[in-house]
Amino acid sequence: MQLRYNYRAYPDASQRIALASAFGCARVVWNDCLRDRKEAHAAGLPYVKSADLSRLRVTQAKRTKERAWLADVSAVVLQQSLRDLDTAYKNFFDSIKGKRQGRKVGPPRYKSKKDTRQSIRLNTNAFSLQDDGAVYVAKVGGLKVKWSRRLPAAPTSLTITKDSCGRYFLSFVVDTEPDILPGLDIDAGIDLGLSAFAVLSDGSKIDSPRFLRRAEKKLGRLQRELSRKAKGSKNRAKARIKVARQHAKVADRRRDWHHKASTQIVRDNQAVYVEDLAVSGLGRTRLAKSVHDAGWSAFVGMLEYKAVKHGRTFAKVDRAFPSSQVCSACGFRDGPKPLHVRAWTCGECGTVHDRDHNAARNVLFEGRRIVAAGRVETLNASWSAGKTRTKVPAQRGEAGSPRKGQPTQAGIPGL
Repeated sequence: MQLRYNYRAYPDASQRIALASAFGCARVVWNDCLRDRKEAHAAGLPYVKSADLSRLRVTQAKRTKERAWLADVSAVVLQQSLRDLDTAYKNFFDSIKGKRQGRKVGPPRYKSKKDTRQSIRLNTNAFSLQDDGAVYVAKVGGLKVKWSRRLPAAPTSLTITKDSCGRYFLSFVVDTEPDILPGLDIDAGIDLGLSAFAVLSDGSKIDSPRFLRRAEKKLGRLQRELSRKAKGSKNRAKARIKVARQHAKVADRRRDWHHKASTQIVRDNQAVYVEDLAVSGLGRTRLAKSVHDAGWSAFVGMLEYKAVKHGRTFAKVDRAFPSSQVCSACGFRDGPKPLHVRAWTCGECGTVHDRDHNAARNVLFEGRRIVAAGRVETLNASWSAGKTRTKVPAQRGEAGSPRKGQPTQAGIPGL
């Protein structure tokens, strides 16, 4: 399986200039190749092949006066930018034809030098790990890296990213074998929510930390200061970086908490079942800020790839399953209930239920049923359910490569 390991990098002044040049050259090659293909499509000409674009926009462009500065960066950076464009087109075509799971993917778009995130991707021909702990990058030099943990194996690719607040990160993709944990006789159904981030089928609750809500006061002050600065001034650029850094702190805290909570759940349970929520739809309601602050999609994605890594069973229960309407004691469906109803009594057997705990138990029972039946979702799932089994993608998207469709079941069924 493939895993991604991220580390903070600290380039010096000359290396930051070299990286900025690499980011710009990769962006120019992407835009030039994308423009050629769009113009060919508008003129009714055949799809321009990658070999023709590589010869025209990389090899021959270096010999022209207008694009001579492309030779200042590694050729691997330029070729990988073209490959990322090919991947983006492939994802677009597969989405149109129905070969790609998940949401529809649009066509590739032009990149701008004003984008808050800049990145390049390298293969093993353009970087190497040094004995002194530095990472040598072709035509950039040895980058100082903060190694928070060891790499389990030799990396197969490297993505260098600069985020909106000026931080640099090195992201290594590593092929590793699963780290199988000892088997357990415990499984868990999880009901995700806002009042409590997660309620497990055994009755335990995980409180929602609400990182964005806790940082709103400081964020509001920084954003007011930003709005008072003149557009295009240096003071406005400084104020923008302050706002970006505060948002980055919130995102980092949330991600760290997600990792710790998901790791604990996967280690303590042999099988994990979770409801497939329509996060994009909930993000357009009056609860949008709280929904995005919770970060359910990122949390479920962590549960999924960690289940594969540690040999656990993971499955999603379809969002149409009435987990909050069915009595987990007798199976009687008591009908829909508004959100303010947090406890209810079953009209058939008289059992008093906590809404979230009852839903988690129903998710557990439905998850056991679909795993025992050999399916990846409930019967009203998509037509492709059970027909495809994709590999779990490396975490944190690479430069210019949209994430592939997420599988709905992963791991080793052990129940």
